[in-house]
Amino acid sequence: MYCRKILPIARNLDHLSKTFNYSKVLTVIDRSFCDASEPKIQSLKSKLQDGPTLKDFIANNHISESEFVPEDLSAQYSPYLKSSDWTVNRRKVFFDVYGCQMNVSDTEIVWSVLRSAGYEKCESEHEADVILLVTCAIRENPEQKIWKRLHYFHSIKRRKKKNKVKIGVLGCMAERLKHQILEKEKAVDVIAGPDSYKDLPRLLASTYSNSQSAVNVLLSLDETYADVMPVRLNEDSISAFVSIMRGCDNMCTYCIVPFTRGRERSRPVESIKEEVKHLVGQGVKEIILLGQNVNSYRDATTESHFFPSETKLASGFKTVYKPKKGGMRFAELLDQVSQIDPEVRIRFTSPHPKDFPDEVLDVIKSRRNICKNLHLPAQSGNNEILERMRRGYTREAYLELIQHVKETIPSVSLSSDFICGFCGETEEQFQDTLTLMETVPYSVAFMFAYSMREKTTAHRRYKDDVPEDVKKERIARMNVVYRKGASRIHKAYEGDIQLVLVEGVSKRSEHDFYGRNDFNTKVIIPSGSIPASRGSSESQPINPGDYVAVLITESNSQVLKGLPLFHSTLTNFDPIQADNFKGSCVAA
Repeated sequence: MYCRKILPIARNLDHLSKTFNYSKVLTVIDRSFCDASEPKIQSLKSKLQDGPTLKDFIANNHISESEFVPEDLSAQYSPYLKSSDWTVNRRKVFFDVYGCQMNVSDTEIVWSVLRSAGYEKCESEHEADVILLVTCAIRENPEQKIWKRLHYFHSIKRRKKKNKVKIGVLGCMAERLKHQILEKEKAVDVIAGPDSYKDLPRLLASTYSNSQSAVNVLLSLDETYADVMPVRLNEDSISAFVSIMRGCDNMCTYCIVPFTRGRERSRPVESIKEEVKHLVGQGVKEIILLGQNVNSYRDATTESHFFPSETKLASGFKTVYKPKKGGMRFAELLDQVSQIDPEVRIRFTSPHPKDFPDEVLDVIKSRRNICKNLHLPAQSGNNEILERMRRGYTREAYLELIQHVKETIPSVSLSSDFICGFCGETEEQFQDTLTLMETVPYSVAFMFAYSMREKTTAHRRYKDDVPEDVKKERIARMNVVYRKGASRIHKAYEGDIQLVLVEGVSKRSEHDFYGRNDFNTKVIIPSGSIPASRGSSESQPINPGDYVAVLITESNSQVLKGLPLFHSTLTNFDPIQADNFKGSCVAA
């Protein structure tokens, strides 16, 4: 059959030379794909061997070497850049950061990379040689803000033509809209996705070299930046983010994160512990472990990788992927990090409810420095919507988890995320979300109107058919229900003495400090001096980074107000009934 197709073509060697690779043709013949006679095959081989040479396929091959003048390509292509060309001397970079805590953490990675390459950080875009926007793509509103900022930065660039200001777009929006950014904003010089930050010195160097835009938005299966020690943007902060994993495998239908951040991969545990120790040495009092799906952490580089037990999920929850085996899990990481310094608080965000098996809850319960505040994103209270979102659980399973969490950690406070107006959501389905919020009051809730994102499963399968005015009205109703629940929770704290980690001076009054309790609720206290410890006659001023015992006196749905009683430590603090201590210590 093959021979009947090949032999007629072989008779026209000119056509054959342009159509087939000779070695492939001979291979086909030698493998006896036809029953042609030996003389015919030998004849065909001879014709092929006498066919055209490489010169016949080179355009204008009749021009002699002396006549050939190579085209000057220097205007089109960058010259070869050596790594030494990437370093600069005192160029100033300004960061404009939007979105989640992971973007703040990523910016600290970027700053570490650029500082090593000779850049300096400045506090104003007007001083900058390089302006970098670290972007968010999870909803439409953040993207619109970023487009406006790009227009603004473009105007700065036009006014500073002599200084060659470079503008870069980093992060999720760069990954999602790379082509639109280049087409719409001609002023953008660099586009870098979340996995290409190590390449920024080279990308910037290439733009200075040839004045063309440089792009790297390749997603990685293994990049965790474990070998980069982040440089904090605010070195005075008593809190610090530590990224432990990147990406997400959950594939919720509404979410763009798997497409902008890639697949899940976890940072080696030793790298995480090294960074935590470094931060503790700098005086940090609170470590926040970060990840798009932080509690699905699984370090497959550890010895436990060779004992491949399956990852455990909370009861009643499932995943879209096969159970993962082996590696160090989140519970063990959490336990090890909490033991580095018992005086340093540990928080983590953002988790998925499915990844709260008993071993995670038991570690949280047993370690005093792991905060008793859990973020359990529900997204919806209706089973049909949850299935359409591909969340992997039902309303009933979620409520069972809440009950189990409260039984295991009685003092726990809860926070959550909710989306209203998802594709096809009816009023009755939305009512299920409201009743869930009433059943499980949350101390903090993040509520959003659904925003359709291209590339997501929802974009391919569903229609964004809930009107915008309906979404806004539902958001308002959700907010009312949330505030009522949060007010009840906070009201119950009045009269309690809580340990507050002081973070800084209040924005509303220079005479007040603000901090957070174990439940991640903001607490406002007056400044001044208080006893150095319970019962001490020595007074010490309150400063950021101090643990202070505070009598809660007022509350609303957002914050608590209190009276600072005495300095304490995390390990020595023991909750005291306010009635036994009222009036015994007052602020000086």
